[in-house]
Amino acid sequence: MFVHETTIRVRYADTDQMGYMYYGNYAAFFEVARTEMLRSLGMTYRSMEQDGVMMPVLELKSKYFKPARYDENILIKVTILDKPGVRIVFHYDLFNENGDQIHKAETTLVFVDIEKNKPCMPPQNFLDKISPFFD
Repeated sequence: MFVHETTIRVRYADTDQMGYMYYGNYAAFFEVARTEMLRSLGMTYRSMEQDGVMMPVLELKSKYFKPARYDENILIKVTILDKPGVRIVFHYDLFNENGDQIHKAETTLVFVDIEKNKPCMPPQNFLDKISPFFD
């Protein structure tokens, strides 16, 4: 299991008229959390694309408990429970500044060979970095 935590502040532009983060903006927070998780492994989406692999989102599941509010720091805990294969599943738990869980989500991404536009295994350098968390 691999776990990484990221904190993001809710900007005014992220909110609706009520001061709550607009529901569609949660997906952007998930992307930031995934990007930072990759950086913690010493990788980037750009480096994966340079290796010939892209990672489109295949599925998104989202459950809202409480709103994220303007100017709050939101802690996003990203967990990968299973060693990635052709697909990788990210689990997200979001907490407000009081430590209350406000949101739970899951995204499934697929590794795709850029040239062939077909699903593929992750790049070897990514597997080398993440595999120790699943041994």
